[in-house]
Amino acid sequence: QVQLVESGGGLVQAGGSLRLSCTVSGSIFRFNNIGWYRQAPGKQRDLVAQVSTSGVTNYADSVKGRFTISRDNAKNTVYLQMNSLKAEDTAVYYCHLEFHGLWGQGTQVTVSS
Repeated sequence: QVQLVESGGGLVQAGGSLRLSCTVSGSIFRFNNIGWYRQAPGKQRDLVAQVSTSGVTNYADSVKGRFTISRDNAKNTVYLQMNSLKAEDTAVYYCHLEFHGLWGQGTQVTVSS
């Protein structure tokens, strides 16, 4: 059974940084485009960033220039480096394997202003 395990969330002050990781068990990682999504209380889950199997990236306008997504196929891991964090970045962050439609359990990011 494939598992997606996210880590790296926590509480940080505005202006600070966090790096999220999502490690995928099994051999399907390299076949998937991967997205990081986030969901704040009472809001829908929105795409934050994507990285394709070939490494092409895409970002939501709200995080461009502050967040960087990357992947390491040798480690079956995708990262989300988040800099210059704002209070509005507070949410549960999920990684998503898009071809297989699989989600991680989520990791909470809280940014205090």
